[in-house]
Amino acid sequence: GNTQQALGRVLLDLTRRAPEAAARIVTVSPDVSSTTNLGGWLNKVGVWSPAERTDWFADDAETILHWREQPAGQHVELGIAETNLVGLLGELGATWSRWGQPLLPIGVVYDPFVNRALEPWSFGIYAGGQSILVGTPSGVTLAPEGGAHQSITTPSLGIEQPGCVTYEPAFAIDTEWCLLAALGNLASPGGRSAYLRLSTRPMDQSTAAVPSDPAARERRRRQVTAGAYRLRQHEKPVVTLAATGALVPEALAAADRLAALGHGADVVCVTSPDLLFRALQARRGLSDDPAWILDQVFPLDRATPLVTVLDGHPHTLAFLSTIQNVPVSTLGVTRFGQSGAIEDVYRYHRIDTDSIVSTALDLID
Repeated sequence: GNTQQALGRVLLDLTRRAPEAAARIVTVSPDVSSTTNLGGWLNKVGVWSPAERTDWFADDAETILHWREQPAGQHVELGIAETNLVGLLGELGATWSRWGQPLLPIGVVYDPFVNRALEPWSFGIYAGGQSILVGTPSGVTLAPEGGAHQSITTPSLGIEQPGCVTYEPAFAIDTEWCLLAALGNLASPGGRSAYLRLSTRPMDQSTAAVPSDPAARERRRRQVTAGAYRLRQHEKPVVTLAATGALVPEALAAADRLAALGHGADVVCVTSPDLLFRALQARRGLSDDPAWILDQVFPLDRATPLVTVLDGHPHTLAFLSTIQNVPVSTLGVTRFGQSGAIEDVYRYHRIDTDSIVSTALDLID
């Protein structure tokens, strides 16, 4: 499973487990409904149209996606028009204050086009619209499908956009928790928009190591939605590996290899660089955001040199070193356009396991 698939599953689950909330959701996309895993949701809720339209493929048993256009549909398709899409998101996201009818708008675009959509989306947020923008697939992780759709700067944009919280979950359960938190923040006077950066990279979901104890599981959920959690804890750590999204498997593999070399490594999964930065600003007295997550995930007694890695610009996570003022090396992507197998492209950008291990060894020495 991957985080993009989790998006589709959560929306479908909501129709069964929270139908009243699901009835308020409106999804909007350009030309990528099925390729961003909205297919099951679309089959369930239909496509919005001012009047019922004939589905010419309704009798085709081979058709997986049923494009039923009707006034009760909850999906709006806009063709290749990202600016129109976020303009609509802003309007849908303001109905709670203008009409007294809250809607929960979710726009889905390929991640590099967040750049194209950012200015009008930002204006919509400024004008009181509250919505969720999903960028997927993202980064150079989509290199097997070509070089044109790779995003680099979007994680930083997420941190820097006012009125918006950005998440980049690694696992399906993290995606579910972050999406529910984002939905819970919409359509209210103190609400805020969200940007989720998702990936199509298949992940071994068991490596999330979610605690089975109910209290420990709830603690993990709170940490996920606050920005980060400790995924691997060594008895005597000499280095900390902080990874985001698709690069978590490389960080875990690097920790195993470092341990084999006699160097203990902690692994931190960062789900929101944005919320961690806000927490850091709050600890300095510069904002009113909660700061408790910093002491739980980066406690002073486990402060070691830090390697950060993500499928995005390396400067995104550079500030993490200032939480406990430790040496840092930042790994990430500063070029785009390479197409190939994921392992080859990761090696090219020096975000592969070998690069994390060698960077950690440099810091330790």
